[in-house]
Amino acid sequence: MKIGRFLVENKVIYGIIKNSEIFEIKSPFEKLELTGKIYSLEEVKVLSPVLPSKIIAVGLNYKNHAEELKMKLPEEPILFLKPSSAVIGPEEDIILPPESKEVHYEGELAVVIGKNIYRPNNFKKVEEAILGYTCFNDVTARDLQRKDGQWTRSKSFNTFAPIGPFIETEVDPNNLKIETKVNGKIKQSSSTKELIFDVFYLVKFISNIMTLYPGDVIATGTPPGVGELKEGDIVEISIENVGVLKNFVKRF
Repeated sequence: MKIGRFLVENKVIYGIIKNSEIFEIKSPFEKLELTGKIYSLEEVKVLSPVLPSKIIAVGLNYKNHAEELKMKLPEEPILFLKPSSAVIGPEEDIILPPESKEVHYEGELAVVIGKNIYRPNNFKKVEEAILGYTCFNDVTARDLQRKDGQWTRSKSFNTFAPIGPFIETEVDPNNLKIETKVNGKIKQSSSTKELIFDVFYLVKFISNIMTLYPGDVIATGTPPGVGELKEGDIVEISIENVGVLKNFVKRF
């Protein structure tokens, strides 16, 4: 099942997507209840599928990316945060800020949390807390990341967290093909089977640190092949059985 968030008739709604129709629901974070209203995709604007209270992202979490960088595999997940003010949806513009001369794409599988979770005592509770999965682009000002040492500024500019297009609730996250294309050329190509720490481990690890709320997003890390974005580029993150997240690149 695919769930999306949309702007229609000057209001924001959630809906289940079937073919090209949207069946409005009251909330994806409770028992799914249809409102009876149906829209076509042509008459709505597709928004980011959630507006999270926080985005928890994972660094260096693909085996082949670590090999590419000739780095040892981490013993525990490397975490950082991105603010909700960085979120944009599909078909929106990534804005290159004047403070950076080297902005990179990072295609990732994102986990969307569906219910509160804190210190779960088993993986069944972890699975129950996951609403589904979507595409994510961890846009990064690489020159500022190197300059600052820590990553907050480089990861947090407005538009640096494209999410979407929809949440897929019925997919196994452990073996999905993931690709990033820039202007139609493949730049990243891997599989989530290359993850060092899998989705369920990450949710448990992170929720032992902080409460995860409905709509929160975990970006699970990027495979090898990250690279620079230029004004005028079109970047697409595609994940097997999940969807394609397309964004345009402009300069501030």
